[in-house]
Parts: sequence; C-alpha cells; structure tokens
Amino acid sequence: MTEVNVKKGLDGVVVDETTISKVMPEINSLVYRGYPVQDLAENCNFEEVTYLLWNGDLPNKTQLEEFSKAERGLRPISANLKSMITSLNKKCHPMDSIRTAVSYLGAEDSNHWDNEPGEKKQRALNLLAKIPTMIAADFRTKKGQDIIDPDPSLGFSENFFKMCFGEVPAPEVVKAFDVSLILYAEHSFNASTFTTRVITSTMSDIYSAVVGGIGALKGPLHGGANEQVMHMMKEIDNPAKAEEWMLTALKEKRKIMGFGHRVYKKGDSRVPTMKKYAQKMADVTGQSKWMQMYDGLEKIMVAEKNIHPNLDFPAGPAYYMMGFEIDFFTPVFVMSRITGWSAHIIEQAENNRLIRPLSAYNGQGERTVKPLAERG
Repeated sequence: MTEVNVKKGLDGVVVDETTISKVMPEINSLVYRGYPVQDLAENCNFEEVTYLLWNGDLPNKTQLEEFSKAERGLRPISANLKSMITSLNKKCHPMDSIRTAVSYLGAEDSNHWDNEPGEKKQRALNLLAKIPTMIAADFRTKKGQDIIDPDPSLGFSENFFKMCFGEVPAPEVVKAFDVSLILYAEHSFNASTFTTRVITSTMSDIYSAVVGGIGALKGPLHGGANEQVMHMMKEIDNPAKAEEWMLTALKEKRKIMGFGHRVYKKGDSRVPTMKKYAQKMADVTGQSKWMQMYDGLEKIMVAEKNIHPNLDFPAGPAYYMMGFEIDFFTPVFVMSRITGWSAHIIEQAENNRLIRPLSAYNGQGERTVKPLAERG
C-alpha cells in the first residue's frame, strides 16, 4: 500500500489562488486587496471596505455615495420574512435564526439560479443590506419587543444599532463597532469561506453558499469563539481571579477559546486594533473589569504557552460592552463576513472548477458478503 501524506484539516495545503486577501508574514499583517487591514480600520468605514473587497479598489466619493444609496434601498425585508422570524422558537440560537432567514430570503428570489457575475454582485448587495435587518428583527423578537424597520438616513453601523436598541449610541461606540466589522470582513480561505467556495464550485446559488458559510461559522472553533470568550470572562467575573483561573485551566488542559491561530504564529495582526477599541468601549461605558481581566488572562497564556490572543478575544468583551447579548456575537460576525464570502463566491464562479479532494482509505480490506443465515 502506497504511503500517503495526509494533511489533516488541509493544514498547509494550497488549493487555489485569490486576489482578495492575504496574511503577509513579512509584515505580520492581514491585507485586503493590498491594504493592511489595520490601516483600513482606522481610515475607512465598513461600506468603503466592502466596496474594496467586491471591486478591487477603494471607492471615490461618487462611487461610495452610489454604493451606499443602493445598499440603503435594499434594507427592508418582506412581511412574510418578518413573520417567519417572529415564528421561530424563541430559545433557538440566533445563528439558527439567521441561517434560516437567509434560506427563506433565497426562496423569495425566483431567479436565484441566474449565475451571471452582475447578478451575483446584486444578490451579494441584497444580502449585505438585509442580513442586519434580519438579525435585528430576531434580536428584538427574542426580547419580546416590536421590530424596528431600517432607517435609510443612517449609515450601516448606525442603522444596525437603531434597529436593535431604538437609538444610535455615541460616535465612539459606532466607530468601535465599525472597526470590528472591518477586521472580521475577510480572512482568506478560512473554514466558512472555503465552505462557500466549495458550494459555489457545484454551480449552486449564492444563498445556498452563504447558508453553508453560516453553518460553518456557527462552530465554536470558528466564529462561535467570540461567544465562548465572553462566557469564560463572565465565569471568572473578577479581574483579581483571572491569572489564577488561567493557570488552573492550563494545568487541567482545558480548551481555552480566543487564543492561537493556525495562520498567525507571532500573534493575530488584527488584535492590537480591536484591543484599542475594546479599551475605548471600557472607557465610554465604565466597564473596566473586562479589559483588566483581558490583561491578566493574556499575561499568563503568553508567559506559560507563548500563545497570543486572536481577534475573538477583544471582540467578545467589546460587543458585550456595546449591549449585545452573547449569543448575538456570531450573527454580527455574519453581517461582516458576508462581504468576504461574497467576494470569494464571485471569484470562485469566475474561474470555476468543482472542488472535489481525494481521501486516503484506511478501512477494511476486500471482504466476502455472506448470506444472512450464515452471519453469526
């Protein structure tokens, strides 16, 4: 039998090319279309970065105005979709809600099989506009509150806060949220993005690909990690106990979320920016204990294991301080990552080949089938 070098989890396997993003070890930075993501986060809003990911270049003023106008006009969802969201089990996870809602949205689109690039981009814009509306509708429904319709006079992040809480928060909060969306928007061939590319490679529709991406992102080893970070911090509760908690967890070999990354070996390049804005949230809200706890946990993990935080570690407490329930952290990830997913769906479709890897069989050798009466 020929020995096969199996790369579990496709670790280190290059499966295709992309022009969308890259982690550049030489500068320890994630870049979108060549721009370091930390620079984009500081100097652009989420709409500008979405335009960049989909079109290859940052927009000028006119292009941004046209793009934003189109997105704002697509935000409302149908009465039937609202009714479907309100009919869901109130205890179901919000990721189940948004997965189901995106599938329903696809069922409302009678021409979803149209795979022309222009049509794919229009459907991507429709998803970008409507996913926040669907998440906010579920957010309020689970609280027993009336759904708030989108406001076309507000920017992307401001509108989401208005739909969730009925008001727009301080500019510092909106900026911190916008930064998080930019940092989460794209990350090359991660598990959920690769899932969307696999589905697209079968020539299925964009809604099916995005539903698959949502399913992959739900997992705690991927998007759901930001939720687990906050559950951990709430369990510890007291910054004075953080270092002792971490030492005990390491000794007991517990799985600790929010640390380490398969791609980054010297620390996630997105973390310093997100930590900066998480600290701003602590300053604005007065909830300083979460960032004190952050420092204690990070200190021990780096000292004992030389493992650094990933983006989920500062994003979790930042979202909590903004007022979002923990189980809505990953849906917020969805409304950001729809940009990266869509860019990859479009790229995959433009130069498509069915993704169909091989496996190394290590099961039973050939056997003879015995009649039922002869089986012991």
